Amino acid sequence: MSFKRKPVMCAWTAAQNSVGFLNTRALLLVVFFSFGQTVISGPVQAQSTLITKSVVSVLPQWSNPASRAAEPEGSGIVILDGRKILTARHVINNALSIVVRTSDGRVLKAEAIGQDVLTDLAVLAIKETLAPLSFGRDAEVGERACAIGNAFGLGLSMTCGVVSAINKAGVGFNPIEDFVQTDAAVNPGASGGALVAQDGSLLGILSAIFTKQSDANIGVNFAVSSALAKTVAKALVKDGKVTWQFSGLKLEAAISPGDVGTLGAVVENIRPGSPGEQAGLKIGDVILQLGQRRIKKPEEFKSAFVTGPPGAKLKLKISRNKAQKMLEIQLPE
Repeated sequence: MSFKRKPVMCAWTAAQNSVGFLNTRALLLVVFFSFGQTVISGPVQAQSTLITKSVVSVLPQWSNPASRAAEPEGSGIVILDGRKILTARHVINNALSIVVRTSDGRVLKAEAIGQDVLTDLAVLAIKETLAPLSFGRDAEVGERACAIGNAFGLGLSMTCGVVSAINKAGVGFNPIEDFVQTDAAVNPGASGGALVAQDGSLLGILSAIFTKQSDANIGVNFAVSSALAKTVAKALVKDGKVTWQFSGLKLEAAISPGDVGTLGAVVENIRPGSPGEQAGLKIGDVILQLGQRRIKKPEEFKSAFVTGPPGAKLKLKISRNKAQKMLEIQLPE
């Protein structure tokens, strides 16, 4: 079935024709579905109340508010020392000033201290200390997940579903992507919110939705993975920017549209002295796997490379002259 991919950023005007961005924060509501019934455990309700304290509504002010009428507010997650808030860059980009609203009704002044264009993430600073949410583990396909965010500027709310896919890259929202996909309902205003697991782990930062003709949720929603968000957030807090270090490889898809074969990323060029060259890669090699991640296209290799453990050496499975070979590549510190 053909469809249009319409971008709708949580704080962007709905007039743009491409993709929808909305950060979703998941509450720790443990929801179990059995025989068509939804059962919410008592302790989870208490837990969700605690998690809500770590999610805020983000209210930017612009010189031309009418241009943001469709999505005047966004969401954010309290992180690290409790005085930092992680949100989507598109929520606060070009804002004259920013305030955040807590779940208990306080409105606090915030200042943007760092933004990263490549991942569409930003960090705000506030003077009060709120309850932070820790970056969590990797998501697992099929596990229950809940999204918490300020949908349509109506205040914080929670929706639940499952993790539909992980390690999604090359979707078309950002130059660097490592998305957790979920069917938990996410709508404009939720950008920068939290996607959480039943055990309270922060699985991701709500970022984008696929839509057709409207800007509403259709069940294909994306959150920046906790691993990528943690890397970016720490760099923005420390330096106000992210200095990305890449593999030095120029990659192309192994299979052209309409062709058959094995998916992978073909090495087209190698920068001298780069991690790619030091690993022993050669032009024409087809990268099939990095660490535990199967590489099916160039964007997935970039995602796996930048989200891997800093300084680690990862196994690299390649195909060279139709024979598989194992190499090792070192990630930057």
